[in-house]
Amino acid sequence: MSKATRTIASVVLFATVWLVLLFHTAVLPQDITLPAWVDEITPVVPLWLLVAFGSYSLGNLGWALFTFRDCDDAHASLIQEISQAKSDLKRRGVSIN
Repeated sequence: MSKATRTIASVVLFATVWLVLLFHTAVLPQDITLPAWVDEITPVVPLWLLVAFGSYSLGNLGWALFTFRDCDDAHASLIQEISQAKSDLKRRGVSIN
């Protein structure tokens, strides 16, 4: 099973469980009663997941920026390409600052 298939299956499973809990009075039989806190918490679960995902994303981005490695070889190569481009433009008669 690929990662995309697992992700889609997980999202479908979560959405199904969430919808059943959200509309439990219409979906579940009357003899099954859920605690009162289910009615209070279920509507805000997607918001909690969105906030948790945003926090994870910002933390992951911050950690990547914090541990970013310098690329000295790429910097030297870029400087060399810039100087080559400048000399080529000067040779063709284009004035640059």
